[in-house]
Amino acid sequence: MRASSTVTHTGGCHCGRVRFEVDAPARIVAEECNCSICSKSGYLHLIAPLKNFRLLAGADAIETYTFNTGVARHTFCRRCGVKSFYTPRSHPDGVSVNVRCLDSQTVQSVATRAFDGQNWELNASKLSPISD
Repeated sequence: MRASSTVTHTGGCHCGRVRFEVDAPARIVAEECNCSICSKSGYLHLIAPLKNFRLLAGADAIETYTFNTGVARHTFCRRCGVKSFYTPRSHPDGVSVNVRCLDSQTVQSVATRAFDGQNWELNASKLSPISD
């Protein structure tokens, strides 16, 4: 399989109430952000166009948390507390899926790229653009 091959990944929260699928590469390059919320939750970002994301179950189980500018909409399961995806401030027209919440069957490999989110304003332009 080539690095650019797109597959449909499935994933969700810990308790299984929230389930989703996302079309993305089988070989994932994830952003590892050191901002306060990402480092505390262990979040690994796979940013995708919203059209590539489908919520399969759990719309009624999702709670939303916002802070600072309020642009990022951090969504998490009301039952188990896991944030498996959210709307990122950097790409409000997309979705960031937590790579750690993907089911492993379709993930061929994961490489991480460090992102200095503690200095977000200086580094936001360095984030990968959304691509199909």
